[in-house]
Amino acid sequence: MKSNTVIISAFAAAMALTAAGHVSAQQAQKPANSEKCYGVVKAGLNDCQTATSSCAGTATRDRQADSWIYVPAGTCKKIAGGSVKS
Repeated sequence: MKSNTVIISAFAAAMALTAAGHVSAQQAQKPANSEKCYGVVKAGLNDCQTATSSCAGTATRDRQADSWIYVPAGTCKKIAGGSVKS
């Protein structure tokens, strides 16, 4: 009986680690000295989840207002259509 419990616990832990790794792979790591820039992303190149897409790389159209990418700090305001607020 104890060996079944150990096996089930090990399997559950492995599944949890796999799921956690999958989620973190869907989100971009924030580079140092950067900011989120909304409204300038090409379709499919957003860095993270939006209100209309489920994860990174799933924006459905260019310049989607709620899609963002990381850019060097101070750069977003220099890009036509770029905003640091969604």
